[in-house]
Formats: sequence, structure tokens, C-alpha cells
Amino acid sequence: MSKTTYPIVWDLDVFFKGGSESSELRRHLNETKERVGTYAKSLETFETPTSASDADLVADKLEETSSLIQHISQAGAFISCLEAQDMSDQKAGALRSEITEMNALYGSAFNVLKQKLAKTEDRVWNELLEHEQLKDLQFVLNEWRTQAQEQLSEEEEALISALEVDGYHAWGQMYNTIVGEMTVNVNGEVLSVGQANNLLSHEDPAIRQEAYEKLEEAWKEKENLFARTLNHLAGFRLNTYKKRGWDHVLKEPLEINRMKHETLDAMWGAISKNKDTFVEYLNRKAQLLGKEKLEWYDLGAPTQKEKKKLSYDDGAEFILKHFEKFSPKMASFAKRAFEEAWIEAEDRPGKRPGGFCTGFPLSQQSRIFMTYSGSMSNVATLAHELGHAFHSYALKDVHPLNRRYAMNVAETASTFAEMIVADASVKEATTDEQKIALLEDKLQRSVAFFMNIHSRFLFETRFYEERKNGFVSASRLNELTDQAQREAYRDAVNSTSPSYWSNKLHFHITGVPFYNFPYTFGYLFSLSIYAKALEEGKNYEDKYIALLRDTAVMTVEDLAMKHLGEDITKESFWEKGIELCKHDVKEYLNLTK
Repeated sequence: MSKTTYPIVWDLDVFFKGGSESSELRRHLNETKERVGTYAKSLETFETPTSASDADLVADKLEETSSLIQHISQAGAFISCLEAQDMSDQKAGALRSEITEMNALYGSAFNVLKQKLAKTEDRVWNELLEHEQLKDLQFVLNEWRTQAQEQLSEEEEALISALEVDGYHAWGQMYNTIVGEMTVNVNGEVLSVGQANNLLSHEDPAIRQEAYEKLEEAWKEKENLFARTLNHLAGFRLNTYKKRGWDHVLKEPLEINRMKHETLDAMWGAISKNKDTFVEYLNRKAQLLGKEKLEWYDLGAPTQKEKKKLSYDDGAEFILKHFEKFSPKMASFAKRAFEEAWIEAEDRPGKRPGGFCTGFPLSQQSRIFMTYSGSMSNVATLAHELGHAFHSYALKDVHPLNRRYAMNVAETASTFAEMIVADASVKEATTDEQKIALLEDKLQRSVAFFMNIHSRFLFETRFYEERKNGFVSASRLNELTDQAQREAYRDAVNSTSPSYWSNKLHFHITGVPFYNFPYTFGYLFSLSIYAKALEEGKNYEDKYIALLRDTAVMTVEDLAMKHLGEDITKESFWEKGIELCKHDVKEYLNLTK
């Protein structure tokens, strides 16, 4: 039987032919922009419902809203793919500005709809929600109503949306532009900062150290510019919150993630109480590298030479084989993604660093972006992104307005898929060296979620508190970063990365505030799901899909109670997942005695 060969470059022509010069895309953008204008105009005459007989009018307006969201998302996803596959595509950058502006126009109109619906009398509102066309949308409509009631007037919110384009979002884009043009010289080679970052996991300590030092120098050189972008982004948010009467900086990120503050506190509380085991791992790693204590640039260093390299086709087959054990539907879906060129995995210059999955709602397809170089870590990343794509696929039959799940549960599906593959690779390792290398890969993820992301959260909460009192200088941002990293890593590292606030894209993203704790939530939440899947095997498949389908219509507390029977506002829930990670540490310590 001949071996399957999967395409390693994605197919985008199926959406719009011709890349950034596509006439189909141009037509789509023009038509969508015109529809946004018509939508905004129609909302000027849309009246707040006064009786249950207005249900049909509301349902029509929701269908229009849903269709627009899908059309804007389709174009936005395509443009994201263009930007990622070729960083020198200037036309894609111009298209990005266009879609940002269209999003703002739509967002402003959508706010008017939310505000008008929010003014509906309680009795009429409850009657409307019982209407056949609206009852499936109860959760999301109630969520909109609450959001609108906590916002400013229609006119003020419209003004904020309009000012975001050349204010708030423009600062984020300015950051991306500056970073895109930065280069560093490492080991005699001129590299982008993304390429240089990859060298922090190089097996040669001299190259790791040089990459770290050159990167710190490069960020230091631009730190006053980045202090400005970060302060203006935070200032815009804080002023908006203040005008709305919101007194806590975490109010918006927690609401976006549909979670309570006590859930967040329980998660970080459980992690903080269980860090000693991970400090032990980091100390052992230092010993294996011949050091008393790890330097920052040693955190991603391999302690074993991982000899196992898998071709892209072999990596794909490994994923399919292990997905099949848990969920034939997931395996069949992944096979389709491989066969139909949904994945951009080629290792070539000019691509953006990192990986992502984006959805094309009108086509009910996803696209995955990464750079595959044959390591088991690459295979795990590929599984992670396929997990995101499967999440969208599981929701394809529900109403489009019931598909908008938050980042914390988005990271749950991806981490679950990654866990299947990472665990299987450790179990299938044929030598101790291989097993140590693969365990290390798993443990580096635990350290990233429990320590690195904790440091980002500590830094960001403290920075926002200081920003309330005025501009925070670059030198102070460096101090706050150093303190947060030492605290989060329990002083297991000798040096820190004071420039981390400027080099971590997530602090400068305008789409989502506090782009940190949802990752850790998703990681630990998925461990509980994985434990259940291990227990039940293929029998868990339908229960898992049912859980995914509920992710956009419930708070995370209700989701956990319904599908796992767990109270996630208690530290005991989070400790169960942490225990599984501690088991990996014990195995690692045993093998490296």
C-alpha cells in the first residue's frame, strides 16, 4: 500500500482566488462594507420592542447581524492568512487596515442594536425570549442585554468605536509594524526577532546566550517607543472603563471569558500552592545543564538530544492514529484537514513566527498556520491547532450567534488534542533518552502555564494599577517585569527577561485584554476532560462534543458543573489537574537521577 502524502502548503484559493490581489476578495469587501452601511442605517429606525409581537422583527435583525458577522469574519480570516504566509505582503497590510475599519463600523452599529434591545421592559423581554425563533438564543441575548446596560449611551459608545480605529487599534498596529522591521545579528546571521526567539531553545548554550543578549539589546534600543504603545493602549482602556463606571481592570476580561473572579482566584491559588514540585524540576534541569541555577535563556533548552524526527506525513499519521483512540469523529475530521490542504506547515523564510487556527464561517472550514520542522513538539503544536479547528467543526450545526466561544474554553479544546498526542509520544518512547526529551516537552508547557503566564498576569495587573496614576516609564516596566518573573518562578531562575513586556505581542493585542490567564485556564480545564476521556475511551466522544457545543452558551462555572460535575470556584478542582502535571515531574526526576 502506497504511503499517503499530504499537502504541506494550504489552499486559500478555495475562498478567494488571487491572494492579496484577489478581485473576488475585493468584491466581497465592497459588498460587505455596503451591507454594514445599510445595517447601520436600518438601526436608526429600529425601535425598542414593546410587545411579544415584535419577535419576528427582532429575529430578522438578528439574522442580518449573524450574516454580517460571518461575512466580516470570512474576509478577516483570509487577510490573517495572507499576512502570516508572507510578512512582506504590503497589500495584505493595507487590507488589514480596511477590515479593521469595517469591523469598527459594524461594532458601532451592533452596539446600537444591543442598546435598543436592552431598553425592552423586563416583562416584554421575557416573553420575547420564549418566541420560537429566539428561545435558542436566550443566553447570548441576555448577555448582550447585561453588557449594554453597563455601557454608556448609544452615541458615546459609537464615538468610542470610531476613535478606536486611529487611536486604540492604531497603537497595536504601530507596535506590529516596528517589530516587523526589527532584526538582530546572531552567530553571524541577520534574523527577524521571531527567528532569534526560536534560538532560545537551541542545543548550543553559546547560541542561546547570544540570542538572549542580542534580543535584550534590540528591545532595549526601542523600549521608549514600546513604553509609549503599551501606555497608550492601557490608557485608552482605563479611560473607557472609567467613563463606563467600571472600577476593576479585570471586569472586561472576566466577562469576555464568562467566568467569575473567584474562579480565577481559585486557579491561581491552587497553582501558587503547588509550585515547589516545578521548582524541583527546574533545579534538576539546571544540574543536567551543568549549572547551579538556570538562566532565562536556559528555560527552553533541551537537556537531551531528541533524535526522533518525524516527516510531516509521519507526524500527521501519528496524530490520526491517536485521535482515533479517543474519537473517530475527531480523527476523520483531522484527516480531511490534512487531505484538503487546510494546513500551512512548510518551513520557509518570510513566514510569521508562531501558529494559529482561524475559521472561515461561510465555508465551514478552518485554516491552520505553523512551521513544521519535524520535532515531536511540532507534532503537538499541530494537534493543538487541529483541536481548535475541531471545536469550530463541532459547532457547525448550531446557530452562528451560538458559536462565539471565549478564549479560555477555546484553549481547552486545543490543549485536549495536544495532550492526547504529547501523552502518546511519551508512552511510545523506545529509550529513556527519548522519554526524558518528551517529558521535558510536556513539563515546559506546565512551567509556561503555571509560571510564565502567571508572571505575565502579575505584571499586567500591577502595570494597570500604576497606569491609573499616569505614564509608566520603560525603566519601571522593566522593574515590574523582573519582579513578576522572580515571584512567578519562585527564584528558580538566576536571570530574567526585563524586556518581556515589550517583546511579548500579547501585551499589545487590542482584540482581547489580559491575553494570559485564559491559556492557563484552558490547560488545566482540559486536563480534567482528558482524565475523563482516559477513563471512558471512545465512549466519551459524544459527551466531549456535547461539552464543546455548550462552550458558547454557558458560563464556565455552569459548563463545568453540567459536563464534569465540578465546582471550579474551589481550589480542589484545579489541584486535580496540577497533580497530573506533578506526576510528570516525578517521572522526569526518576529518569534523570
